[in-house]
Amino acid sequence: MRDKTQTNSRSSQSGPGDGLVKAGGIVFVVGAVATLVTMAPLFLHSDPFPPVAYAVCMLMGVGFLLAGAGVLKGIAAQRRAARSV
Repeated sequence: MRDKTQTNSRSSQSGPGDGLVKAGGIVFVVGAVATLVTMAPLFLHSDPFPPVAYAVCMLMGVGFLLAGAGVLKGIAAQRRAARSV
């Protein structure tokens, strides 16, 4: 008897919020690297970066919000699919 498992399972398909989660992760990492770079002068006893550099650090929060929105979008899609069954 042949197994009825499909070869292209759900893990290989991208869901309705996956793009936002990936973009949020990338934006978060850029913000984290910017945070490390702007904190380096504190430990190296050099002149601090201009305020614009500290504004780039806010990308960590923006990335976190993007990823959270993607997760919520995926949850909403799964709930809609469960209700329709």
